[in-house]
Amino acid sequence: MPRRERPLDVEDGPLLEFATKLRKVREQAGSPTYRDLARRAHYSIATLSAAAGGRQLPTLAVTLAYVRACGGDEREWERIWRRTAAECAAGPAPERSEETACAPYVGLTPFQQADADMFFGRESLTDRLAEHLKRKRLLVLLGASGSGKSSVLRAGVLPRFPAALPLVFTPGPDPLEECAIQLAAMAGISSGPLRAELAVEPRTLHRAVRQVLARSPDPGQEVLLTVDQFEEVFTQCGDAGERDAFVASLLHAARTPDSRCRVVLAIRSDFYTHCTRVPGLVDVLADAHVPVGPMTVDELRAAIVRPAARAGLSVEGALLATLTAAAHGRPGTLPLLSHALRETWRRRRGNALTLAGFQAAGGFEGALAQTAEDFHSGLSGTQQRIARQLFLRLIALGEGTEDTKRRVPRHELDDTADVAHVLEQATRARLLTVDRDRVEITHEALIGCWPRLGRWLSEDREHLRLHRALTEATAVWESLDHHPDTLYRGVRLAAVRDLPEDVLTARERAFLDASRSAEESEARRVRRHLRRLRRLVAALVALLVCAASAVAVAVHFQQISTAQRNQALALKAVDTSADLRIRDLSLATQLALTAHRLHPGKHSRSGLFNVMSRRLTSHVHAVSVTGDGRTLAVAHDGDRLELWDLEDPRNPALQARPDGHGKGIGLATVTFSPRGNLLAGVGWKGEIQLWDVSGPRRPHLLSVFPAGHKDYVFSLDVSPDGRMIATGSYDDTIRLWDVADPARPRFLKQLTGHTGNVKPVAFSPDGTTLASGSDDRTVRLWHVRNPRHARLITVLRGGHKDFVDTLAYSRDGRSLLSGSDDGTARLWDPTDAGHPMRGRLNGHTSVVTSVHYAGPDHRTAATASRDGTVRIWNTTDLAHPVERDTLPLSSGGFFTALPLPTRGLIVTLSQDGAVDIWNTDLSWTLTHACGQVRTPLSRAEWSRHFPGLDYRPPCAGRTRP
Repeated sequence: MPRRERPLDVEDGPLLEFATKLRKVREQAGSPTYRDLARRAHYSIATLSAAAGGRQLPTLAVTLAYVRACGGDEREWERIWRRTAAECAAGPAPERSEETACAPYVGLTPFQQADADMFFGRESLTDRLAEHLKRKRLLVLLGASGSGKSSVLRAGVLPRFPAALPLVFTPGPDPLEECAIQLAAMAGISSGPLRAELAVEPRTLHRAVRQVLARSPDPGQEVLLTVDQFEEVFTQCGDAGERDAFVASLLHAARTPDSRCRVVLAIRSDFYTHCTRVPGLVDVLADAHVPVGPMTVDELRAAIVRPAARAGLSVEGALLATLTAAAHGRPGTLPLLSHALRETWRRRRGNALTLAGFQAAGGFEGALAQTAEDFHSGLSGTQQRIARQLFLRLIALGEGTEDTKRRVPRHELDDTADVAHVLEQATRARLLTVDRDRVEITHEALIGCWPRLGRWLSEDREHLRLHRALTEATAVWESLDHHPDTLYRGVRLAAVRDLPEDVLTARERAFLDASRSAEESEARRVRRHLRRLRRLVAALVALLVCAASAVAVAVHFQQISTAQRNQALALKAVDTSADLRIRDLSLATQLALTAHRLHPGKHSRSGLFNVMSRRLTSHVHAVSVTGDGRTLAVAHDGDRLELWDLEDPRNPALQARPDGHGKGIGLATVTFSPRGNLLAGVGWKGEIQLWDVSGPRRPHLLSVFPAGHKDYVFSLDVSPDGRMIATGSYDDTIRLWDVADPARPRFLKQLTGHTGNVKPVAFSPDGTTLASGSDDRTVRLWHVRNPRHARLITVLRGGHKDFVDTLAYSRDGRSLLSGSDDGTARLWDPTDAGHPMRGRLNGHTSVVTSVHYAGPDHRTAATASRDGTVRIWNTTDLAHPVERDTLPLSSGGFFTALPLPTRGLIVTLSQDGAVDIWNTDLSWTLTHACGQVRTPLSRAEWSRHFPGLDYRPPCAGRTRP
């Protein structure tokens, strides 16, 4: 007969409620004996019996083992355990306050000089810093937020200099004023004149230190001036002049020959580059800076165990292992560690800090978030809104750096009972620090560890910036006795109209009300002035209109005549320059430049681009360029492959010309893999060739194998990871190959479904989708993540009225561009299966042979056509693409246009086999065009090409020798 359990006490409480529920789980399992439970749970009978005894809270592991042995819901019981642990830890508020006073850990606040006897783990760094300060008078301490800079200075370094007078402050928005207040207090003088002198004379700080030390009986005594959180001179001080004056004062005080001051600057490491922009400071950084790195395992153990031992406490081994593993090697974790230890200490079991107490506190990062959430949940709805605005006000938004904390004067906040309550509760939770009528977040670790605060910051950062600027403008308005010139007007006032009313303080609302009133008064004055002005102007207009009308008509017709003449001359000059480009490049360039000056527009730009294009090579039938634009592959007639270096696209160089690359098999098409290390090509007889071009100067053939198609192979593409290739053929099929080992390619799958020749194939940027175009006038999308089980996704119909010849995905995969024999290009949204068709690119008058996206912004496309033009399009709006420029060819048409990453550069292959490099950057073209001119246009040549215009040759004085 199992022994009956001891009845639970009648008193209510979280432990008894927990034990009651735990016993009920056992009853629902059929009341097994504790011997049976011990056998199932692998814990002793005494441990399991005590878990349901109601006298103390069992560990989470014991609780879950008990529930598991009874067949209960472990996830639900983990929530019950954590809630009970939090309730047990809360206890009566007076007791918590009394305990907090003797806590061996400081939590989020940095260690102070009075805490030196509890500061452990940083002895090695403290020795190094103290030795540095004994040898030199300037120390710049660099470390990540949360690396313990403030603590090691205050509790480590300052006690090593007991004879020195410590002067520790943070700069805030007015570093000179803060420095003057601290010095004036030590010297017993007024801070106002001292602040004014610091602003104009860097030696003032040194003199004030000497004045303070003049009263000391020790002639060798010095001042140890420590500026903590030095990054505030960048995040809060908006006056660069004041910042430079402050730094100059500090440097002079430390470096002057008769200095009696040692200066320490503690700054976050992500503001190091900001320091390099300050005159004077950059010169001393190399010799003065000391980095603060993460603590070693032994240092972490000392920081955890030794404060507890000094207070007569012990640290459970499992807790020590968990904390050191969580904190080791992670920058910025020391405040989280200290706070977690403090919360674990509040939940200690007797004199022991336990892993269960740590878990009840919320864990390593969760302890801080749990403390913040407990504070937030204890507020009313109105107070929660106040807390949100308060914490947002206490953060300086980063510009290229992390967000930092910001000190706020108490008078900036509303003086209401709710605001006072929020401040009191946040201070009690050690989330905020109130000092000398200023409020600030206790540590920046809260910004990254409290998810609710992170959401507040991310919801509308632009509104936060506007609000911060409004707060500063309000302070200026009040400091100048409400001067009307400091009020918002126009754009600035309109920008803040959308700020929610509940985020504003009474001061800020008064500032906005005054701004609106001032703007309305000014608008009324302007309207009265305009009415008077209109009456005067009306009288003058009546007198002038008759005379002006006749003159205006004459001038208008003269302008129209001149513009038409200039346009005609410009169009003719552009056409002439295209004809002369090969025979007389100097003359062609000057004609194109003059045409652009006469009538700037698309046609004259095209003429300039044409004369500035560069012929690379001829007798070519296939080209490809790497994704980074550095290497160009050229397949010549016959059996010759060339690799060109385009590192400098305006001065290309031949890198390699491998011999016998295909053993007599000419290449019909070539394609680089996206990574540029593999070159794939298809021969005229249908063989696939794979080349290793990872060393472009020494390419070598990896394999040659039959594509397996029954007809001409039109195209080939390589997947983004370079492990698969796809080919499209006139046998109406697509074939997929595994080329993970290019020397031993393996066939994967044949895709069927098209009812006409398959021409282009193109992989999406993520490699999961393959697009194919066909003479059946459709584009098909295939899912090829698992190529052996590739399947059709959708068929894009109704876009083209003729064969689909070319395809290209944008870099982000959100749009697909197709070109057709019908002379058009189509824009598709492959992610919208219901309505994929977007826009149409009209303008070509013949087959569109090539489409590509230019640049990484997915907003520019290039299309080439047999009509002899390459057209550049802005495709920002997929439904309404806009043509931007046209590249003309004097004869024939284009096969391919390949945009390069360098802005405005395009490589083209024309139907006559010529490869040219074009620059469509108009500013570059206008700057360098005269470099092609040998002699300026003579007066006779000018009169022949531009009759009736004043002689103004475009390159006079700027020709090349």
